Amino acid sequence: MNTLKRNIPNFITLSNLFCGILSIIYSFNNQLTIAAIFIFIGIFLDFFDGFFARVLKVENEFGLQLDSMADLVTSGLAPSIILFHLICDQSSKTEYLILSIVTPFPPIALIALSVTVFAAIRLAIFNIDTNQKNSFIGLPTPMVAIFISAIPFIKIANNNTFYNNSIALCLISVILSFLMVSKIKLFSLKITRQEKILNKLNTIRIILISSSLILLWLFNFAAIPFIVALYIILSIINNL
Repeated sequence: MNTLKRNIPNFITLSNLFCGILSIIYSFNNQLTIAAIFIFIGIFLDFFDGFFARVLKVENEFGLQLDSMADLVTSGLAPSIILFHLICDQSSKTEYLILSIVTPFPPIALIALSVTVFAAIRLAIFNIDTNQKNSFIGLPTPMVAIFISAIPFIKIANNNTFYNNSIALCLISVILSFLMVSKIKLFSLKITRQEKILNKLNTIRIILISSSLILLWLFNFAAIPFIVALYIILSIINNL
């Protein structure tokens, strides 16, 4: 029974990882909206593995490392592959030359993989940084994944969007990669027992959550990039 209890969070983490793998498979089948849905499910599960670990009092180093491995796939590699395919979709050519090797994708699409590289760096830093227990330094990988996963839905809703430009998609890759390893201190939505209910941070959390709900109601998936930007702005205000 104790073994089962101890491994409940790990099972949730592995389910998160499985969602990331399914997302990649659907991306290579050019079903990007389904790929994005699996990322959303994986991120949802990612929240609950830590929650159950705390509730069941079974937090351990193995669970932390396993969680990072799952996050690298679901919030790092899977969204990178979606971006990669979105950039490729903007090209009319079928073959390119890279160092005299024929490739079926435009070389510029490789910029999308920077999200995976910097997600790995971000997660490695997080694992060894004891100052990131109740806050984050740099944009968390799930926020990056949510941002990217919204793009296929935005493109379906409106064909003439900012996201139909390969240069814009490459800029998104670079900016999100930079934000993951930046020194910006970002607040966590997790409320600790030591916190007072009425304080500056909780007020900012309420503003973020209420604003996010309104934006989602008004603009659906198109609101997600603005919500991520709002999260960064409110974190900077909280740091002042």
